[in-house]
Amino acid sequence: MSFGRFLFKRTLQGIFVVWGVVTVVFLLRFITPGDPVTFVAPLDASQELRDQIARELGLNQPLYVQYLDYLFGLLQGDMGYSYLRGTEASEIVLARVPATVELAVAATLVAVVISIPLGVVSATRRHQPADYFATLFSLVGISTPNFWLGIMLILVLSVQFGIFPTSRRPIGFLQTFSFLVTLEGGVAAPMNVGEFLDAMGSWLWHITLPAITLGTYFTALITRLTRSGMIEELGQPYIRASRAKGLPETLVQFKHALRNTLIPVITVLGLQLGTLIGGAVITEAVFSWPGLGTLVINSINVRDWPLIQGSLIVIGTGFVVINIAVDALYGYLNPQVVYE
Repeated sequence: MSFGRFLFKRTLQGIFVVWGVVTVVFLLRFITPGDPVTFVAPLDASQELRDQIARELGLNQPLYVQYLDYLFGLLQGDMGYSYLRGTEASEIVLARVPATVELAVAATLVAVVISIPLGVVSATRRHQPADYFATLFSLVGISTPNFWLGIMLILVLSVQFGIFPTSRRPIGFLQTFSFLVTLEGGVAAPMNVGEFLDAMGSWLWHITLPAITLGTYFTALITRLTRSGMIEELGQPYIRASRAKGLPETLVQFKHALRNTLIPVITVLGLQLGTLIGGAVITEAVFSWPGLGTLVINSINVRDWPLIQGSLIVIGTGFVVINIAVDALYGYLNPQVVYE
């Protein structure tokens, strides 16, 4: 099967998965305790007012009619209307996506920068202090709860020493680039680069602790995976042949062994990136990070179903897209992969 056909097949499968996510998320509203009308209507609302709100929300329609209306609305980019916030759900959900993606990507970068070199060092120096340190680091990282680590980092680095801020996100990554150009009379004109550097520094300053908190478990996982993969690859015949040819040990380790080790690591990276996008709820809550995680928690507390459904659908869709991209990258790194 050609790569194009494989990508088309995976995309088609992804569409069905997203449809399944939409269906499950839609049904959650009807099997979850609590009436959405109760949270929208005033406490002293009459039955007539409650019936009117139900009609406006479409809750008086048969289930299949509500389901079809919801599907057609999603195809047009309509996630519903949040009566509690008085605006379209899609505007609120999409405005929260950049913060969650930034945090997930930053946590992944922290994990990759630390874990892959640490895993390589651990595999090439087995039964040495570096190997013991990497193993201990992995055990501690996997065993440490994210919420506890986040609170400890805040207490020590923010409250005690005042190095990092305790919470919030004053500016987004993409917003920092708006300081590079400005419009003067409709014409783009360059601005002071210092303002851009200050904005970028502020963004890095605020995202450091959340990224470390979210990426710690990920770091430990990738370190152990890299170590085991490197140990296996270093024992392969082609490695012994490369050494017999007189290739430098650094070239053998990083160009040959590490390249083949990265194939399963890339797969786990992609899967974990999707997990981080949907699983950053606790970290976002600890640091008051304005992402999808805090939006879901706040929406659940008030039963704002348009926001709950929209957030979960965006998270599920992002997970599917990342998986498709990982499959494509996996084939690029390993041309011997046969798509069936």
